[in-house]
Amino acid sequence: MQVALVVGFAHATVKHPTLNSQKLLLTQPMLADGASPDGPPILAVDRFGAGAGDRVMLTSDGSAIRQMFGVENSPIRWAVLGIVDDQR
Repeated sequence: MQVALVVGFAHATVKHPTLNSQKLLLTQPMLADGASPDGPPILAVDRFGAGAGDRVMLTSDGSAIRQMFGVENSPIRWAVLGIVDDQR
């Protein structure tokens, strides 16, 4: 799992069928201090309604992603597990 900051959205006119109707977020992984970036931004699929400026919890666990989206084979690498309420 990884905490990340939502910095934007992505739009695609052509995408894998398992991504149809899915919201794509551009997220910046954060270090444990909650303020420093941890690597380059990554694309994540969101079902929780996160918006720009929200902190989210991401997963790259293939089993969890298959369960969350009800798919066996999908190019989804990162998915939002939830929106972080408070950083304290």
